[in-house]
Amino acid sequence: MSNFDITALTERIKDKSAFVDQLFNELGKVVVGQRYMVERLLIGLLADGHVLLEGVPGLAKTLTVSSLAKAIGTGFQRIQFTPDLLPADLLGTLIYNQREGNFFIKKGPIFSNIILADEINRSPAKVQSALLECMQERQVTIGDETFPLEQPFLVLATQNPIEQEGTYPLPEAQVDRFMMKIKVSYPTKEEELEIMRRMARTGKKETINEVIQPDEILEARSVINDLYIDERVEKYIIDLVMASRNPSDYDLNGVQGLIEYGASPRASINLNLAARAHAFLRHRAYVTPEDVRSIALDVLRHRIAVSYEAEAEEITSENIVTKIMESVEVP
Repeated sequence: MSNFDITALTERIKDKSAFVDQLFNELGKVVVGQRYMVERLLIGLLADGHVLLEGVPGLAKTLTVSSLAKAIGTGFQRIQFTPDLLPADLLGTLIYNQREGNFFIKKGPIFSNIILADEINRSPAKVQSALLECMQERQVTIGDETFPLEQPFLVLATQNPIEQEGTYPLPEAQVDRFMMKIKVSYPTKEEELEIMRRMARTGKKETINEVIQPDEILEARSVINDLYIDERVEKYIIDLVMASRNPSDYDLNGVQGLIEYGASPRASINLNLAARAHAFLRHRAYVTPEDVRSIALDVLRHRIAVSYEAEAEEITSENIVTKIMESVEVP
């Protein structure tokens, strides 16, 4: 790519990504700290990838997602997943009209832009598979009719840590549909103090204003496709994914017996897209290895299954991803 192309692209990226700082400032009015979570949600939104948030209750996951929907002026639906939830509660159903003598379709809450699937791992397999079609195909089938979902469409699911009472591990096929799995941590001492000062009051809370339109998000997505990514960075992405499948090829001999199976090709695609979105958030027209390294853990942690041997030694997929990133040569 010539210098002229890079300069022109940089100007275009600066113009199209101008809303990013406004968005962070607007969300900062109600969400204290959690910059890491907010940034990852924006990466999911810009790269058209669903995000799984894991953390104990009370860490502002729901507040952050609903605030994001308000700031970008899209439809928002929060669906509380419970053990008695049915697919029809999610998608909608056919209802018989006695007067007319025919059936009509009543659409469910999935017909929105940003869907917060709250405590997704408390629901049965049928509901999770119904959500799967929506996430993968971006469409819903009710009866004989199939309806495309409106863009942007994004599922942001929260789950409780698996050890909690009444939770079920999500099937591997469903977990793989999420671009990123984010671990949401507790706030720092200073952030907690700020949270308490803001929230420990009754009555009206701070409101979120619309910063951008959904069309601008769709425009930003098309710009992200044009970001420059060097062939060496592309090969680095492939090496990270391949190292999870064939550790011995990358001198990761200690990891060999710890991986049940490595990351799927979806990991390579999502690592590329998320790295582009990461660069876009920094108003850059090109992707660096650092962009890839910044989001590698979030993209890979749920795609590598550890063996019984690893579990016995209390080695997690995160430990393995960290070892891979330490061993694979950075371009």
